[in-house]
Amino acid sequence: PDQVPRSPGEHVREGAFDTNVVTLTRFVLEEGRRAHGTGELTNLLNSICTARQAISTAVRKAGIANLYGIAGSTNVTGDQVKKLDILSNDLVINMIKSSFTSCVLVSEEDERAIVVEPDRRGKYIVCFDPLDGSSNIDCLVSIGTIFAIYKKTTDDEPDEKDALQPGRNLVAAGYALYGSATMMVLSTGQGVDCFMLDPAIGEFILVDRDVKIKKKGKIYSLNEGYAQHFYPDVTEYLQKKKYPEDGSAPYGSRYVGSMVADVHRTLVYGGIFLYPANVKSPKGKLRLLYECNPMAFIMEQAGGMATTGAANVLDIQPSNIHQRVPVVLGSPDDVQEYISIYRKHHP
Repeated sequence: PDQVPRSPGEHVREGAFDTNVVTLTRFVLEEGRRAHGTGELTNLLNSICTARQAISTAVRKAGIANLYGIAGSTNVTGDQVKKLDILSNDLVINMIKSSFTSCVLVSEEDERAIVVEPDRRGKYIVCFDPLDGSSNIDCLVSIGTIFAIYKKTTDDEPDEKDALQPGRNLVAAGYALYGSATMMVLSTGQGVDCFMLDPAIGEFILVDRDVKIKKKGKIYSLNEGYAQHFYPDVTEYLQKKKYPEDGSAPYGSRYVGSMVADVHRTLVYGGIFLYPANVKSPKGKLRLLYECNPMAFIMEQAGGMATTGAANVLDIQPSNIHQRVPVVLGSPDDVQEYISIYRKHHP
């Protein structure tokens, strides 16, 4: 049969095989070239990408390799540490160090920031949660990895203080979700793009470009087990979702308990995710540097919002590397409605 003429660079399918596939490696190389970068960020993102592939493999064979179960210690935020957490943490640290692109690493698993050895340093600071939702490992619920990348802003010797930057300073952020497939969601400040891991070739493939969240959703997501500890603003907001005054259908409730899974579903379907402050946790529970900031960055890049109720998450000046903040994020109309109720209770 006659071949259909095609322009250079067009995706070509021979049978069902795409011969001009956009891998994450290719994507960040092209983005870096367009931004006239030095290639250092590209190297860093590639090293994080490799760590994600290794963690994905470990997660998939965790039972076989006896990686389940408690490792016998708790991390700095009081969570019991699972064997997979330790493996994931070591993988991320070693891959980033070996890329010669960073000077300070902040991990949920380590009480102090890790200052990279002088002969392996670069200009970036990476904050990460190596295995988010790890309490769900043993019941096979989706877990993930979250990361945030900042640039060092001083010429001083690298120090933990270099990581204490507001989310507005983020150079890039994203997460990997180890679900029914492994997906990497990434933003370098030019929108949000999604990549699916193809195990056949061991590469993340671009599957969704410039993802946008719905203006308004139909799902709310939070742990209602804490209802007796909720502040009045959260109680009132939930009442409006369950018993709409305008006679519209009530919102559905979805809560996994893995931030990555809950936020990703919110991004894809629209709606709102809440981990607000409550009487037991007046400062909230999720960590600003490696959970709330990267997710807020992704949400804003996708046209959504992220707030503490009182302030935009990305505007908070961190005071310590494991700082907790309340967070409400998702579709702009839904978050705006929560903010209006919050302000009524906190004039």
